[in-house]
Amino acid sequence: MPLEPLSQKEVEDRLAELPGWSLDGDRISRSYRLGSHFAAAALVVHIAQVQEELDHHSDLALGYDTVSLTVHTHSVGGAVTEKDFELAGRVEELSAGHGAR
Repeated sequence: MPLEPLSQKEVEDRLAELPGWSLDGDRISRSYRLGSHFAAAALVVHIAQVQEELDHHSDLALGYDTVSLTVHTHSVGGAVTEKDFELAGRVEELSAGHGAR
């Protein structure tokens, strides 16, 4: 089944289920703060592993004690799809184990 862009309402409804995530233009995004640079780097590696499993890659940035993601689906013209929310949900699940807030 091909991916379809989500409507504005669908995106807003799904974002309501993911505290901390927001719509940033045509993408969804979130930043996390961690206790140290090492903890932030470990989260980046874990996110990269999930991205490989899903075959869906976001823009991912590592700061001193922060990690930021910006997600959209290139294959549908850069719109937000269900696949973006699947990745966001997986990141939310694993981020708590890294002490992210």
